[in-house]
Amino acid sequence: MSGARISSGRAGAGDSAPRKQGRSLAALGYTKPQTYEELRAVLSSGTVHFPKRLRQVAIFLWQHPSAVALGTIAQVADQAGVQPSTLVRFAQIFGYAGFSDFQGLFKDHMKGSWPERTDAERPAEPNADLHFLNGMVGASQTSLGRIGSGFDIDSFEKMADLLARAELIYVIGSKRAFPVTTYLSLTLSQQGVRNVLVDNVGSTALDQVGCIGPRDAVLAVSFSPYNSITPDLVAVAHERKARIVTITDSTFSPLVKLSDTWLEVVEQDFAGFRSLAATLAVGMALVHGVVTRRTG
Repeated sequence: MSGARISSGRAGAGDSAPRKQGRSLAALGYTKPQTYEELRAVLSSGTVHFPKRLRQVAIFLWQHPSAVALGTIAQVADQAGVQPSTLVRFAQIFGYAGFSDFQGLFKDHMKGSWPERTDAERPAEPNADLHFLNGMVGASQTSLGRIGSGFDIDSFEKMADLLARAELIYVIGSKRAFPVTTYLSLTLSQQGVRNVLVDNVGSTALDQVGCIGPRDAVLAVSFSPYNSITPDLVAVAHERKARIVTITDSTFSPLVKLSDTWLEVVEQDFAGFRSLAATLAVGMALVHGVVTRRTG
């Protein structure tokens, strides 16, 4: 899912009553979603605005359908950082009596996604360090596998076109995204593509984008919970008419509504640590696309 400008709503109202939100969905012409794909279509429409906690649930459900399918309500609530009652309210918004009925959408979606293993095929329990390593490798493989199953090539090509035409590319990403943007900036430089890595050293990020203009472009990378400086920097670029392309992990990212085009890349986590494999793979392919367009 990518390419659209989506309004993420405001987070200051607190959890509204499910009946009130349910009426707003009905007024918009939505019916009870019968499949996970229908639910995603509603969430990505940009016409449903959730209060803070329900928006937090929506982001988690969007990014972790397998966790929702396999977990108990207590486990899902804990992972999403909300109370179980919030999950119930979210389900009721979409016409379900409770979370267990709503969870069926995710179970049906994930059914058949994992091959069954016999006891003989299961490896012996490794030591703790090897167990964690194998877990991270598995998370990376899952993240990379998602690219092949739903990659938006049209948005990717538009991103490469916009970046290739820019006089100067500003590469923006902070916190967990910073390793990605650092490597992309390095690779662009090695290929002779002028760029600025906005690294915020000395709290100078706003000064670093101070000269951005309409002939420039921004390549931004951001992941939930979206509490970094990146949206503020991209907003400056948007005001100054620079072209903006974004790699992010859901339609709820505040960067989506500021971007000319965007790609969704969702990274799998293991034991609280997220992979970066898919984001790096997409980013390197994007650098290759930019270089090819400039030299072709």
